[in-house]
Amino acid sequence: MTCELILDAQNAVGESPVWVPEHNALFWADIPVGKLWRWNAADGSTDAWQLPEMVGCIAHVAGDHWMAATETGVFSVKLLDTGGTNSEPFATVSHASAGMRFNDGRCDRQGRLLAGTMFMDMSAAKRVGKIYQFSGDGNARELLDDFITPNGMAFSPDGRTMYLSDSHPNVQTVWAFDYDTETGTPSNRRVFVDMHDYPGRPDGAAVDADGCYWICGNDAGLVHRFTPEGKLDRSLAVPVKKPAMCAFGGVNLDVLFVTSIRPSGVDLSDQPLAGGVFALNPGVRGLPEPKFKFA
Repeated sequence: MTCELILDAQNAVGESPVWVPEHNALFWADIPVGKLWRWNAADGSTDAWQLPEMVGCIAHVAGDHWMAATETGVFSVKLLDTGGTNSEPFATVSHASAGMRFNDGRCDRQGRLLAGTMFMDMSAAKRVGKIYQFSGDGNARELLDDFITPNGMAFSPDGRTMYLSDSHPNVQTVWAFDYDTETGTPSNRRVFVDMHDYPGRPDGAAVDADGCYWICGNDAGLVHRFTPEGKLDRSLAVPVKKPAMCAFGGVNLDVLFVTSIRPSGVDLSDQPLAGGVFALNPGVRGLPEPKFKFA
């Protein structure tokens, strides 16, 4: 297994990596600074765009058009060559309290965007987080509640199993749900992995072509692969303590890209590459990331 630094981005919280084949590029967000990044595989060059709010997760539409779940809701974002954006509110939600934002999320295999909200001060451990589903007509539907830090959203290859975690130290659990692909409704919630039994807190995730679930072990510098039965298959190391989210990419979808967190106010001498973006050789292939579909 090789681990290559593709960009010393020094992201505060690098999240939501998305490989876009038509661009031959990896896109991702730096949450607190509200930037959307692009790394071009052909020459290693990078670009960045400033968004109007903190951005928790992104979903590709087509070309330079993206959806971004931010602080107040979801924006429709068009990236401009000038480095700016045309960003328009697409859907808003009413948070349970002030001080909240969207966090992890992605599209299901039918093109609906699912994203979770959280209270930004994790030390407060407020169970006010919810999972919302956004359809192409702008409708926002509340699916689940009672989360502190919802994370790890992913779907099985057939789209009929949804995975979701809560990465807060008080919870550290990954659940699986049956997922009705027609209605977009999760049911039959059950524990998939109790991360108290493994190194790291569950953060962002991806599913490979074999149906195995890859999840970043935040604080442990590892990315774990669990079988569909919830058994640990392997763990890959990255040279930082806080890997945040992973995504398959490359021409053959056989590269596992990993974004990470650069903590502030702490000694980083033992992890100088914190906040960087890495490429791993996982030995398996991933699946194309679903795009957001307008009604």
